[in-house]
Amino acid sequence: MSQVPLWFERKFQFTFPVEQFPNLCVRLRGAPARLDEMLRGVSRGVLLHKPGDKWSAQEHAGHLLDLEPLWMARVEDFLGTGGALAVADLANRKTYEANHNARELAEILAAFRAARLRLVDRAAKFQPALFARSLLHPRLQQPMRLVDHFYFVAEHDDHHLARIWELTNS
Repeated sequence: MSQVPLWFERKFQFTFPVEQFPNLCVRLRGAPARLDEMLRGVSRGVLLHKPGDKWSAQEHAGHLLDLEPLWMARVEDFLGTGGALAVADLANRKTYEANHNARELAEILAAFRAARLRLVDRAAKFQPALFARSLLHPRLQQPMRLVDHFYFVAEHDDHHLARIWELTNS
């Protein structure tokens, strides 16, 4: 049984200062390297093992890649005039339909690294005031600043990295 708390049961309080943004960018930029290091040398059998109806370690890695377009869309939302962030597919159909276990791990890792660097590089061009802009997060039903969005993404990364760690070290 997993010791990692369920993602959808997490509650968030976004009370830290906007000035934490550079720290979050470093954390986001490092996620592909942490994922790569965690999976390097793991046997294909362990990578693809599905505990019951849950995702394999490789499917968790693929899920991180699958969400990059959502994270980027939400960054673009902060540049627009709307009042809410893009809605996520809470059923995670993209991950279930992607058949990540049939892909080469190196392909997933390279695509995740490229997509994540695009996200962080995009944000590096923003004026500091934008990081304080707030929009409604549709699932949490609470305001989220751009800096909070990056924290949310980093926490999501760590959630899946923790599950991958459990799956590859049990």
